[in-house]
Amino acid sequence: MSFVVMVGSSEITDRNLDVSEKNIKDFMEALQVAGQLSADNVLQTLKLLKVKILNNKMATPRCQKVTDIIVDYMKTMKPEGELEELCTEVLLALGFQSPGIVIFKLWDRWHLNNLPPNGLLVAVGRLIFCQGADPYIGVTWEYILHLLRMAQKEDDMLAVCHVLKGLVISARKHLDLGTKNDEIMDITQEALSIKAYLTLRVLFNRWSLRSNNKVTEEALVIIGHLFFLIPPSKLKNQVNRLTRWLMTLMSAKVAPFYISQCIFQLIDALALSGCGGINLESQLGNIIGMLFKQLSETVEDSNHHSVQNHSLALKAFYILTKLYNDRVVTLIRENVESKDPAKIVSTIQIFTDVLQKVPQTEQLKNEVMHSVIIMIQEDLKPVQRALLNFIEMLIQHDYLAPPQGSIIINYVIKLSESDCSNEEDIQLTCSKILQMVTLPKLITLVCQPRNTLAFVPLSKMATKMALRARSLGQVPYLSSFHLRPTQFISPQKLLTHLVMFSLKPYREGEFGVSSLRLLYALHPITSLHPVINSNVGQLWMTEIPQMLQMLDDHTEKSLNQEEWEGRLLQFSSQSLLAIDDDSWLEQLIKVVLERINYFSDDDEEKAFLYKFFGFTLRTSRNIKMVQMMLSAILQTVHEELQEREGIAVALSIVSMKHLKVTLDQLQAYSAILTDKNSSSILKLMKEHQQREWGLVCNIIYLSYSKIISESKGAIFMHLDDILAIVLQHYRNCIVEKDKNLKLEYLDALTKLINILSSQPMAFQFKFPQKIEIVTFMMELIREEPLNSISSSIRQRAMNFITNFRKLHPLTEVEERTELLQTCFQSVLCLPSTEDLQKEASSSQEAQATEDLLMETLQSLLRLMETLIVEMPSQIQYCLEHLNIWLNSQNDNERERAMWCAARILGFTAKWNNFGVEIKFSRLGCLVRLLAMRCQDPVDNICFLSSQAVYNLYRILLLQKQMQRKKQGLWEEEGKSEVYSANVFYNNTFEIAKAFAEYFTEMQLTHLVLTAMEGLTDSKATVSLAAAQLMSAVMKERGRDMIKIEEIVEGIVGRLNLQLEPNTQEETMRAMCLLAGNNTHRVVPMLLNKTLPWDRTNLALWKAFGTRRETTISVLQLLIGILEKLHSREESREMAFQPVAVTCALCEMLSGSLCQEAVQELYPRLLLAILHHLYWVIEQNVPQKMVVYNREEGPGHKSKPFDPTSCALEVVKLVFMAAAYEGVVVYANQHHCWDLLSSPKFYYIGIMDLTSGIVKNCEPAILHRILNLIRNILYSSNYHRRILARTFYAQLCLLIPTAALAPISGSDCGARLFGQSNQVDQRAQHHYERSWAPWNQ
Repeated sequence: MSFVVMVGSSEITDRNLDVSEKNIKDFMEALQVAGQLSADNVLQTLKLLKVKILNNKMATPRCQKVTDIIVDYMKTMKPEGELEELCTEVLLALGFQSPGIVIFKLWDRWHLNNLPPNGLLVAVGRLIFCQGADPYIGVTWEYILHLLRMAQKEDDMLAVCHVLKGLVISARKHLDLGTKNDEIMDITQEALSIKAYLTLRVLFNRWSLRSNNKVTEEALVIIGHLFFLIPPSKLKNQVNRLTRWLMTLMSAKVAPFYISQCIFQLIDALALSGCGGINLESQLGNIIGMLFKQLSETVEDSNHHSVQNHSLALKAFYILTKLYNDRVVTLIRENVESKDPAKIVSTIQIFTDVLQKVPQTEQLKNEVMHSVIIMIQEDLKPVQRALLNFIEMLIQHDYLAPPQGSIIINYVIKLSESDCSNEEDIQLTCSKILQMVTLPKLITLVCQPRNTLAFVPLSKMATKMALRARSLGQVPYLSSFHLRPTQFISPQKLLTHLVMFSLKPYREGEFGVSSLRLLYALHPITSLHPVINSNVGQLWMTEIPQMLQMLDDHTEKSLNQEEWEGRLLQFSSQSLLAIDDDSWLEQLIKVVLERINYFSDDDEEKAFLYKFFGFTLRTSRNIKMVQMMLSAILQTVHEELQEREGIAVALSIVSMKHLKVTLDQLQAYSAILTDKNSSSILKLMKEHQQREWGLVCNIIYLSYSKIISESKGAIFMHLDDILAIVLQHYRNCIVEKDKNLKLEYLDALTKLINILSSQPMAFQFKFPQKIEIVTFMMELIREEPLNSISSSIRQRAMNFITNFRKLHPLTEVEERTELLQTCFQSVLCLPSTEDLQKEASSSQEAQATEDLLMETLQSLLRLMETLIVEMPSQIQYCLEHLNIWLNSQNDNERERAMWCAARILGFTAKWNNFGVEIKFSRLGCLVRLLAMRCQDPVDNICFLSSQAVYNLYRILLLQKQMQRKKQGLWEEEGKSEVYSANVFYNNTFEIAKAFAEYFTEMQLTHLVLTAMEGLTDSKATVSLAAAQLMSAVMKERGRDMIKIEEIVEGIVGRLNLQLEPNTQEETMRAMCLLAGNNTHRVVPMLLNKTLPWDRTNLALWKAFGTRRETTISVLQLLIGILEKLHSREESREMAFQPVAVTCALCEMLSGSLCQEAVQELYPRLLLAILHHLYWVIEQNVPQKMVVYNREEGPGHKSKPFDPTSCALEVVKLVFMAAAYEGVVVYANQHHCWDLLSSPKFYYIGIMDLTSGIVKNCEPAILHRILNLIRNILYSSNYHRRILARTFYAQLCLLIPTAALAPISGSDCGARLFGQSNQVDQRAQHHYERSWAPWNQ
């Protein structure tokens, strides 16, 4: 046990361990009791043993002894993990000294029915490769076949695989060395083949090799080597089974390397026999499919198996191609159609390797090109790099020669495009490929439209190649291009293409620079060139560097694009002038036309092409060619507006040198519109004829427009003829004139007139056709339906007239009137927006209709503004034409008309410069119309009306201020701020107040007369507005009225029509104001009405008592009438005017608002009516004579009055109106009214009435009465004198002396009675009796 103790000692070292017999014995004893030792002690023991064995030569017996001990230990203890590995390493160390000792341990007896320890198998598997193990290959293989059938567990199977792999590899090695080595092995080659075949069968039959595990991988390695040991005939028979098995393993996701290696070894082993066999050929598709999958695996450079997998699969393809050339190529091409990028990349790699090793037949080339085209069409990004490498190889083998070669080149160009996101190596490969193309072919490729994105790299390559050729003395003349026009680009196309690419010089950074540099590299520098002479080359050598410098000095933002285009066109024109060859020029023009028709999709580029065409043709001196080319461009495509404008621009440029020719061609071309016999329009389908007619018309008028802009005056000599032709185009139109055709025509004509009107020189000429054209436009407007607005014809026609206004002759007044009436009728009478929207089929159509209506109104407004600008003084007549619609019963018509009025007045008010006086001779009528609409039932009309009124007021105010400034008068600033549209809104009084100072007497009168017409309007608000306007005007300027009689009769007549209550009241107020300002004219008219008066007249008189100023004025006149008529002795015949006065007073004084006025005139009014009363009772008035009827209220009959009762009623009303009801009460109590009604007792009644006055009136009133009476005490009229003295005497008796002193003195009464001998005795008696109480 010393060995164990030694091992357990911490002091043991390698030197202490001596492999002697004793130590071996101790070691054996130690292992026998190993179960009692710790794992660390056993491991340490084995490690030291391994080191000693490796470092010391052992005798065979000792090796045998140690081997036996280790194997027995492994069998007994079944060590695992590190312990097992260490046991295996000890056995290997022993085997290195004596392999046979370890190998023979495999077939110990106790192994016959059991598997040897795995460690032993692993050790044997490694030892087979050692020198000296060869004689044991046969016997070991024999024993392993037995073990193969026994192994079931994975560890056991892997251990057996170690031995088997060593056997097959060693066997192959010895066979590869030749026959002399057969003597070394203990088995013949034939026996070895048999054992190899048996091994393959045992593996297939006894082991389940269908899953992804280490056993399968090891088995694949072993089987791959077995292929070289198995007889070819037997191996060929196993191909089908092997193929199916390998496909199963691929499905099981076995590592690709092992499968690829096995496939390669199978194919390689079969190839060694000279042919693959029938089975291999039948399985070719499956095998190639597996190889493709293996190649599709990602190659990881850090992974050895990944790299080897790729390499082995390629080698397998190479061998298969040698065996089955055509069949393999076909199968490879089939994989090109795959959608799997990895599979396609694999295919390309295979092609690249395979094609270089097979004969390049035409059939092969066609098949390969077909496959390449398929890949190009798919254009999968992961495939690009591999495909380009393949293409590069194909070009080296002259694969571009077939027609399909251009497809490959185009693909390479596409990948080299400047905006391509490809990696740098891809673009470098593309560049390398393209440099293999010839210069003419490359330049042709540069100019192909589809290569636009690759233009920069291609042009750089071409420039580089041209300069390199030039440096070698091989000048790249363009003349050679003429030799093969179908193969290479022509010089005309080249020049056009490069000039066009210079148009956007900074596109992709270098478009312009690349184009110009290529031109410079290709320029002809000698006169030997058959087409382009040396002048062109000299020009290019001068101009192109300057243009390049211009680009260097600017950036895309700083470069003036218009200036650059001009420079390019100038360069082109100079080049053409230098060429000086009409044939060459004709070819160039045809190239430009072709490019316009077929190749140009970019709008900016196409616009430049038309200019290029124009500048090119302009340089020609051949008139016939100019005519031919103008005709050609007029026949080009013109569906888009940009195309039609381009044609027009081209013609305008040509016209700068060939004006007459251009105009003649346009006129000839326009025959297509009117000549049925020659027009190509009629050859079209009917539904396309109107459209084409409009397009042609648009081209012609656009061309005329552009020519007018460019001609600098020369065209104006031809304009009258042009305008005449324009009218004939429509009048003699060969197709049906539908809505769309009219619109097309109007659009085209409008553009022409707009350009014409914008030319300053146009105002120096007269255009006789203008009036006819305007009349024609009015016809179009009249043709439009009034019940719908389905098109913009009327709008565009009005726009046309508006833009046509500036040209002479200007529109006359009569023509303006007709024009306005036509437009108003067509626009204002349209149905309301709501009705139009109801007719629409969708919400979008409804919105479009509403927008079109608003645009049409705007066009009408612009037309009105235009006419006013021409003749500012005619604004009034313009507005008067709106009267019909402003007074319309349709709300929408009134609203639109008022919108127009408000906007046009606002437009005028904004001038702020009234150099031309705008006269409003009918201002009153205008204000009346607008003011009444401020009370319209439609709120928006009220709002618009207030704006219109305010704008009109601003115009008048500004004119007034302008006139005062001219006169040097100061005008108060800020006056316009007093009023605004908001102030005038629903406020007729403010309107009248604001405009009052601007009216003449006649305008005032007209305003009132026209306002009266509105009193009977069915709309209450409008009739009220008319009354309010009358009332307000009469208040402000009532004294300036003329035609009073007409006004009064008109108002009375309308009052008799039973107006709306508010209107009636306001009209009465207006009449009251009129009477107050014109009392001496109004009152007599009303008094002359036949008695008794109707309700209207009575209401008027009552209204006169509602306003103090009017009441006083009317009362003064009425008193004066009474005083005047009774101031002289009159006949006994009845006079009706005084009676009418009393009737008037009855109404006036019956109201409650006249108290102040009556009090002011009280004494005079009282005496006048009392005097009238006496006059009446003296008349022989029939008892049933009725002069006045008073309404007693609802349900009661009216109360009739004769002249006497009417006069008495007035007396009562005077007291009542003066607020002296007590006098009336006193008179009733003393029967004064009866006394006053009788001529016999009249004066007694006066005395009693005087008593009532004294009792109920203030001293001040009594003083006023006495003062008045004193003035008529000596009146020449007998009755007045007696009345005054009766009053005076009674007052003197009843009023104390002190009260009378201030007025008449103490002796007044004595003087009075001393001179009154003519007083009736009865009156004297009554006088004394009446004053008795006072005397007591």
